[in-house]
Amino acid sequence: MIENNFYLSQQLAKALEARKLTLALAESCTGGGMAYQLTEIPGSSLWFDRGFVTYSNIAKIEMLGVDPKILDACGAVSAETAVEMAKCVLKHSNAEISLSITGVAGPGGGSVNKPVGTVFFGLAERRGFCESRFNLFTSGRHQIRVDSITFALKWLLEHISSVTGELK
Repeated sequence: MIENNFYLSQQLAKALEARKLTLALAESCTGGGMAYQLTEIPGSSLWFDRGFVTYSNIAKIEMLGVDPKILDACGAVSAETAVEMAKCVLKHSNAEISLSITGVAGPGGGSVNKPVGTVFFGLAERRGFCESRFNLFTSGRHQIRVDSITFALKWLLEHISSVTGELK
């Protein structure tokens, strides 16, 4: 657990609680690290519904219902897959908001088009909002995973803070 991420998780918890929202996750390259980070916060069961660790393509298909055509056409590490993962989390959870993370943590697995450190994020809401973001982290495997969680926490905080009223 990283101290800065604990602070960000506390802020996210307050924002979710204040709006009576719940969150669910689909993680690939972070391997459940974000779910671990969030559940370090006392009372997280009030706002954290569940997390899916879908490291393989088969897991993305079987656990979330990701369309294999998207994986074939775009690859597991893509904006399209991140969005699909986030949408599918909503279908398989009770959460109002979902976040997905998929990327190449390394040290192997990168390519010219998707080098190590390439990470895509998806954010979806039941009311229809869905968006992806991308970041290229340039540190080693451990730090790429930590930085991905930090990025995701900051994006969730930014998004939830911009929402007025409840999303239910």
